[in-house]
Amino acid sequence: MEFREISAAERTATMFPLQSYAFMPSPWPADDEAAYERRMAYFQTAINLIAEEGGETLACAASLRMRQNVRGRVLDMAGVASVASHPSARRRGLVRGVLERLLRRARDEGAVVSALYPFRPSFYARFGYVGTPRHRIATFAPDGLSHLTRAELPGEVELLSMRDGFAAWQALQQRLLGERHGFAVYDETRTAGFREDKRWVAVARSGGEVVGVVDYRIGAYGGDLYASDLLTTGPMGRALLLQFFGRHVDQVARVHVRVSSDEVPELWGTDFTVTTEAKVDQPRHGGAMVRVLDMPALTGTAAGDGDITVEIADDPLVSGLWRLTGEGGRLTVSKGAAAPAATLTVGGFSALLYGVLDPVEVVIRGLGQVDGAAVTTLSGMFPRQMPYICADF
Repeated sequence: MEFREISAAERTATMFPLQSYAFMPSPWPADDEAAYERRMAYFQTAINLIAEEGGETLACAASLRMRQNVRGRVLDMAGVASVASHPSARRRGLVRGVLERLLRRARDEGAVVSALYPFRPSFYARFGYVGTPRHRIATFAPDGLSHLTRAELPGEVELLSMRDGFAAWQALQQRLLGERHGFAVYDETRTAGFREDKRWVAVARSGGEVVGVVDYRIGAYGGDLYASDLLTTGPMGRALLLQFFGRHVDQVARVHVRVSSDEVPELWGTDFTVTTEAKVDQPRHGGAMVRVLDMPALTGTAAGDGDITVEIADDPLVSGLWRLTGEGGRLTVSKGAAAPAATLTVGGFSALLYGVLDPVEVVIRGLGQVDGAAVTTLSGMFPRQMPYICADF
């Protein structure tokens, strides 16, 4: 068995058959392969690893170069994707071998954290990943927004193709990267691929500033409008984009739009009828999972006051004693020497860092042991704060 890194140009001959068999209807038509090959121009910066035997590719995975806001600090992130294996090679540990090498390679190139979308969360939990909230889908009829269509709002919405609206769409994502915990974006190479998407982009401006962007498609006349994430800088951007959706009242029956877990669509209007759903099942619908790859590089993220030594056990990348010091609103991570007040898995620590579990929940979930006094310290240093990843890969 050989594990090796391949170029984007090699992906079509090696990774495409495994990915298509795993994730797409198959056998696949010939034009699927041609379309995949054209897309490889946007994967030039990805790290691609395969396991092969006798010249045949049996397992594969890739790491996309991304950036993510983790408690106010933008860090390099490895977005793990394209994980697949040949059916005859499953249960042989080949995916484990590929992933372990991929994560180490990404960490060595500067990735501090990693995220992925799992086919089964329990599988990736073995690699130190912990779950984050899944986005919600808000579904409503446009006529429910009549209160907004009648309102005089200080702004306007411009309708553009993705190609023409790409710059505004990308610029707002970059702004939100610096403002929202958990928000993640691709590097320039991968992002450029979205410019060619056949989608509309609605750009909301107020006072000459872009305050909201949403991309979408319309299924059919009298049918449904399907939007991706409702990206806004605040209430005005949201109101302008919702007003724009409301003006489709005699064109579409329903609007489906993705929102973060902290959005409350039921408060978008009085007597507003809306269904907000976060569907979680395997293997198709799940929230992203995250983990830490480099402990010292977390220095500078936001944290409450505190000083504690923790042990992270049984992880090839971050095992050891770590002193966590929160002072002046910022975290410092250094090698520890004192007896640990908590022993955590990397998933347990990642859950605290990302704010998805508190110390008591970490213990309940079997992700570590925390002394009584350490519960208070860790809760103060890493208060609950749900991440909004947005990027879907």
